[in-house]
Amino acid sequence: MAVTHLPAVSELTEQQQRGWHCVWCRAPLGTDLGVDLGEQRVTPATGAAYSWFPRECVDALACAGRRAAR
Repeated sequence: MAVTHLPAVSELTEQQQRGWHCVWCRAPLGTDLGVDLGEQRVTPATGAAYSWFPRECVDALACAGRRAAR
C-alpha cells in the first residue's frame, strides 16, 4: 500500500480536519461519499494532543482537476 503524506493539519480548514470537506481539493463530502483516511493524531508545540479525521474524494481525477483550478 502506498503511503500518502497528508498536508499539515495547520494548513487545513476546520471542515477538512473534520472530514466534512476533501483534504486535497476542499470539495464538500456528504455522508459516506468520501474515502476515510483514518484518524490522525497531532501533538502541537503548545497545548494538548488531538485527533483529526481527514477524508478525500472518491473520484481522484475530479479531485485533481479541482486542485489544479485553485
